[in-house]
Amino acid sequence: MASAPNLVANRKSGRFKWAIEFGSGGSSFRGRGDRSTTQDSMYPVGYSDKQVPDTSVQESDHILVEKRCWDIALGPLKQIPMNLFIMYMAGNTISIFPIMMVCMMAWRPIQALLATPATFKLLESSGQRFLQGLVYLIGNLLGLALAVYKCQSMGLLPTHASDWLAFIEPPERMEFTGGGLVL
Repeated sequence: MASAPNLVANRKSGRFKWAIEFGSGGSSFRGRGDRSTTQDSMYPVGYSDKQVPDTSVQESDHILVEKRCWDIALGPLKQIPMNLFIMYMAGNTISIFPIMMVCMMAWRPIQALLATPATFKLLESSGQRFLQGLVYLIGNLLGLALAVYKCQSMGLLPTHASDWLAFIEPPERMEFTGGGLVL
């Protein structure tokens, strides 16, 4: 095969159909510089040695960095609906599983608040780092507030004076319920 591929337009039924003919003689497809026809056959059609400058990469990188920073900042707020569902499913009884769930709900925001400097370093490349940092802090504080509220509703927080002092009597219950009946 000494001849290079030829681009030929065949006319069939009113349309052009392009094909590459490797075996026919005649003029070859040129436009790649001074290479010989045997070198042309080694490269695919449309191959170019020139590098095309890509200016859209820099702009899209900046957009991706902003998007990633907002994902980091909104992460704690995205966990709040799941925490609310876990709070509902755990109930107010004091047993090992609800207490473990409440402890994990409290531990994650505390751990995130302790790692705040490392998170703020990730947000340094953003133009809105102050707002993103504020959103991140508010989300973690809301998660911590939900855990404290759940502890209070389970009766784990000392909220009466009798919880702290042994000589004060606990408050008397006004009513007792059992089995759906008020006693």
